Amino acid sequence: MNKTELVAEVAEKVGLTKKAAEDAVNAFIDTVVSTVASKKDNKVQLIGFGTFEGKERGERNGKAPGSGEEYHVPAMVVPVFKAGKAFKDAVAANRKPAKSKKKKAASKKK
Repeated sequence: MNKTELVAEVAEKVGLTKKAAEDAVNAFIDTVVSTVASKKDNKVQLIGFGTFEGKERGERNGKAPGSGEEYHVPAMVVPVFKAGKAFKDAVAANRKPAKSKKKKAASKKK
């Protein structure tokens, strides 16, 4: 689902015009981004859905895959989303885990 489809779905479920739904979705996104990007309160917690927050990642050395050359990666803050229990449960209830390809390959050899 992309943003346009999300706006249409929200408009239909709530009974808003697509313009009003787009404004609501944009306001939600802007609020989450500005809160997570702030130095003071960098967490948006929606019980049951999940938590958006900024996490500090320490400095480290990286390695270029092509040349193998090492380079310095400075410390930074990255956005993170952690799904809540109700969200995880809803996804798990609607999807079956994929079967392992290793077992299929082993059974074909027999």
